[in-house]
Amino acid sequence: MAVHDVRPDLLQAQAAALGLTLHRIPIPSPCPNAVYEAAIADFMARAKHKGITHAAFGDLFLEDIRRYRERQFAAMGVELLFPLWGLPTRSLAEEMTAGGLRAWITCVDPRQAPREWAGALFDSDFVRRIPEGVDACGERGEFHTFAFAGPMFRAPLATRVGEVTERDGFVYADVLSCAAC
Repeated sequence: MAVHDVRPDLLQAQAAALGLTLHRIPIPSPCPNAVYEAAIADFMARAKHKGITHAAFGDLFLEDIRRYRERQFAAMGVELLFPLWGLPTRSLAEEMTAGGLRAWITCVDPRQAPREWAGALFDSDFVRRIPEGVDACGERGEFHTFAFAGPMFRAPLATRVGEVTERDGFVYADVLSCAAC
């Protein structure tokens, strides 16, 4: 499984539907931070050798995460982009879902959000029901998503939610590819 327990084949299908190349960086689980940082540095060195000059992040407002990324990439010689930085997250979630973005909630931290959200559809109705105190984009790790449809996709991915499980203090929804959804 890949980040937030999304299956690698779904990440590949998502990248293809977006017209992007997926670069997988293998890391062990659990992964000590030094191993993670070394894997990222190695990947970026190879990417820079191939002409990559920028790295973009979807971070929204967590200053400590941004500073960490800036420190981590400082010696790599690439420019960092934070195109969503500082945007109001509820408005952003409303705009994205009004524009057609659809995603499955793949992981929930039940200390911050209702465990029942695992496997829920992230759409306009869901965003309207997010209570005060929970970030509408899950920026503090309240939840994580897997986008499968929206204006950026060449075609929506046929997916469905499978089993919902709990482990290591989180609730995970297994998203499955399906030909007849």
